[in-house]
Amino acid sequence: MLDLKRIEKAYKRIEEVVCRTPFSYAPNLSKMSGFEVYLKKENLQHTGAFKLRGAFNKLSCLMEEGYKGGVVAASAGNHAQGVAFSAQYFGINATIVMPESTPLTKVQGVKEFGAAVMLYGTNYDEAYAYAVKFAEENDYTFVHPFADDEVMAGQGTIALEMLEEVEDLDAIVVPVGGGGLISGIACASKTLQGKIKLIGVSAEGAPAMKNSYDAKQPLDSLSVRTIADGIAVRDASPVTLKYILDYVDAFESVSEDEIASAILFLLERQKVLVEGAGAVGVAALMHGKIDLPKGSKVGIVLSGGNIDVTMLSLIIEKGLTKSARKMKLVVTLVDKPGALQVFTKILSDINANIVQIGYDRTSTNLDFGDAHVSVALETKGVEHQELIRQALKKNGFVFKEEQ
Repeated sequence: MLDLKRIEKAYKRIEEVVCRTPFSYAPNLSKMSGFEVYLKKENLQHTGAFKLRGAFNKLSCLMEEGYKGGVVAASAGNHAQGVAFSAQYFGINATIVMPESTPLTKVQGVKEFGAAVMLYGTNYDEAYAYAVKFAEENDYTFVHPFADDEVMAGQGTIALEMLEEVEDLDAIVVPVGGGGLISGIACASKTLQGKIKLIGVSAEGAPAMKNSYDAKQPLDSLSVRTIADGIAVRDASPVTLKYILDYVDAFESVSEDEIASAILFLLERQKVLVEGAGAVGVAALMHGKIDLPKGSKVGIVLSGGNIDVTMLSLIIEKGLTKSARKMKLVVTLVDKPGALQVFTKILSDINANIVQIGYDRTSTNLDFGDAHVSVALETKGVEHQELIRQALKKNGFVFKEEQ
């Protein structure tokens, strides 16, 4: 059984290897929310995520028992890197099965620690089933990413660090996928400080554990689809659900847009880079889903920072558009000398900076003698964008906006 004693033993095993990550006051989030907010920055952990804690503790236990074989894990990336790092540390072989859609950066991160990588399945659960079979056929030990007491104990060491630095925390907000992280943190924190509130947050696109929490029984999902790939778990684990039902006080979910806005906020305002799973707690806070008295001291776990740069660029682009700092237009012009100059002068006069422009005179949906000009503009908010619209209409331009 998972208990405080096991978590404290785990901390002794890992403390010389795992980074004690910062637990920092977040002034911008505090001002926005009315809470006193602290961020546990596991995105700065070795391997870029909290998963190293549980993986290293599990392999340490195997080594203490004299194990000399290989290990197998299934993961979308963070657990994989934790197991690979730990296997390299102890000098044993590791094979990681990852979904075929895993970002290249996470595949490369695993290989850099010397592990063999196998890509299989469209999601974590398909990769998991294959990994379990592979381990059995090759007589290896399968290291579960969350439904394992030693793995959960390793993750629970985060709570020991948080409460040592801020003893009077009122609540801890934790991302939830399979539930190993919140199980470990909840067990430790509730034992040490019984009145503390534990709040889980999942992605709406991966609702298995949230639905299971509400129904008080395991309910699997038919599919998962979320930018928070670190918590994109389809099936609910009865093992972790038991601890969640025992210890967790509230469970919320956040949308894709809310996750993306939190990633962008943390990058811009807190100077912290996190992946989708790492941002869900902040997303819940930003969008009013944390129900606590004003002034409460709230710790939020930023579980990881291994975000694919392609995904990050997409989030930034969409975020700029939604926050009225970027505007995309397709304008119809008469295709004659000077027409484009007139158009760009109007934009210049109202301080709209053109960052991209295209000119099309051959499209089949154009009348003869017309041209389409597509422009991306840097803008200064909603009022500035409305000024641009009015200026174009006043000068007789026909245009449409693109998102």
